[in-house]
Amino acid sequence: MKSSRPLIVYIDGFNSSPDSEKAQDFLTACLREDAFDIAVPSLSHDPEAAIAQLEKLIGEADKNLYLLVGSSLGGYYATYLAEKYHCRAALINPAVSPVKHLGEGFLGPQKNHYSGEEYEFTLDYAVYLDSLDINPLRYPENYLLLVQTGDEVLNYHLAEERYADSLQIVQEGGSHRFEGFNNIIPAILEFAESGTLTSKSKAAVSTI
Repeated sequence: MKSSRPLIVYIDGFNSSPDSEKAQDFLTACLREDAFDIAVPSLSHDPEAAIAQLEKLIGEADKNLYLLVGSSLGGYYATYLAEKYHCRAALINPAVSPVKHLGEGFLGPQKNHYSGEEYEFTLDYAVYLDSLDINPLRYPENYLLLVQTGDEVLNYHLAEERYADSLQIVQEGGSHRFEGFNNIIPAILEFAESGTLTSKSKAAVSTI
């Protein structure tokens, strides 16, 4: 039987997994709230197949899609989907134009950090991945950007620029994994409900 409760979809990053600490922390917090359904799909390494998986989830949710939460490459996927389906998205240290900025760093042999799956990230994958890039954003008001300046993998300034007209929380220090992630989950859920954050919530998550 199809659930009538709103759905949150958590989208993990490159070579990550639903078993990652961040994904599990978010899942636990959502289950504790018990106010909506939560999906943390195990995505294909093939970007086209991954988008197909996510669109199937969104299609099944119909009008009950509540929020997309994307981390790193998952933030890039979430942006494409939020623009296509005009829904809200919270982005955690998101990748911005990853093929353009990381170039051939994607190509070649890869290994999932959690499952141990080994695969080849092909040029065809990169071409499709680049086709998902949307700039400028059509619905900047639908995004909550959460970045840490100590991200050692991605340049946070790129995210600041791409989501310049969106609600932003920029924390000094930290890392790509986003230190203190549990502390920002209440703000993410507040954004899902209202599309904004109170001054009190902004102050609470302004630092790590």
